[in-house]
Amino acid sequence: MQSVIIKKEITQVLTDVLNQTAYSQVGVLVDTNTEKLCYPVIQKVLPKHELIRVAAGEKHKNIETCRSIWEQLTDKGFDRHAVLVVLGGGVLGDMGGFCAATYKRGIDFILVPTTLLAQVDASVGGKLGIDFMGLKNHIGLFKEPTATLISSDFITTLPHRELRSGFAEVIKHCLISDLNKWNEISRKGLEEQNWDDLIDFSYQLKSGIAETDPFEGGVRKVLNFGHTIGHAVESCCLETLAPLYHGEAIAIGMIAESHISFQKGLLSEKSLKDITGYIISIFGKKKDMPDPEKILELVAQDKKNRDKAVLMALLEKIGHAVWNVGVSEQEIRHSLDYYDSL
Repeated sequence: MQSVIIKKEITQVLTDVLNQTAYSQVGVLVDTNTEKLCYPVIQKVLPKHELIRVAAGEKHKNIETCRSIWEQLTDKGFDRHAVLVVLGGGVLGDMGGFCAATYKRGIDFILVPTTLLAQVDASVGGKLGIDFMGLKNHIGLFKEPTATLISSDFITTLPHRELRSGFAEVIKHCLISDLNKWNEISRKGLEEQNWDDLIDFSYQLKSGIAETDPFEGGVRKVLNFGHTIGHAVESCCLETLAPLYHGEAIAIGMIAESHISFQKGLLSEKSLKDITGYIISIFGKKKDMPDPEKILELVAQDKKNRDKAVLMALLEKIGHAVWNVGVSEQEIRHSLDYYDSL
């Protein structure tokens, strides 16, 4: 596993990490948001470096943006002994790491996740990738960064909607692993949460699972709870006038997949109602859901499937998940009907 350092103040840590290796060049990958809001926090401690700029947002997490990153690295003369500091959220971390891991067969990269979503989920575990043909993270690989530097101070730069999006992954971590933590967070609203505690909780959980199962052959699949349907909904909305943030789609997915857990007799009706009620209280309900046929079409393409069978991670109870559970088209339809009925 890579070195992960969680501190309120990370500028000195970043300096120390960069000084550990005699890098030929230092690049800093930013998007239009992080260049303005986050780059000034680290700019003063960086050695001589080049900025690599891309547009912000999931719709730019594609091969065209990768081409731009690779071209900028090439034009600026980066060799195999360079390092790329990726300053951004989950989209930039996934894509920037992917570009670094493939540029000249791989250069070092350091993740500095700036959103709650990236700090509690996307930056941990070595998954890298981009969207392709409308499918989430369809092209990618596993590669650990040289270091991941996490500071909750960046949370103060986040709009409410971005903070809420990241909270979806915290909810997921509680639901799949820790009843007591679920009880703790579900008694509070979004603004009342202890982010330092929850970042540490989520990192410890995900890193422990990823270290046990680095290539998702078994237990790591529990981290996909909410993501089969959630990714499909997110992909459906990506090219519309109202795209969803990742966590907003996963919130829908968690409700739907909790209902599938209930249909299969794994999850009690009370637990289903508790999960649904809390998630709706935080995220509200999406009124104009995508066509169920399109959702089903994308679910059929999910990476977790095998031999054309849809396989999901589901809740056996709050605090415990199971994986590789076969799910029928009818059960998915019923779960979408349940969400529509709320």
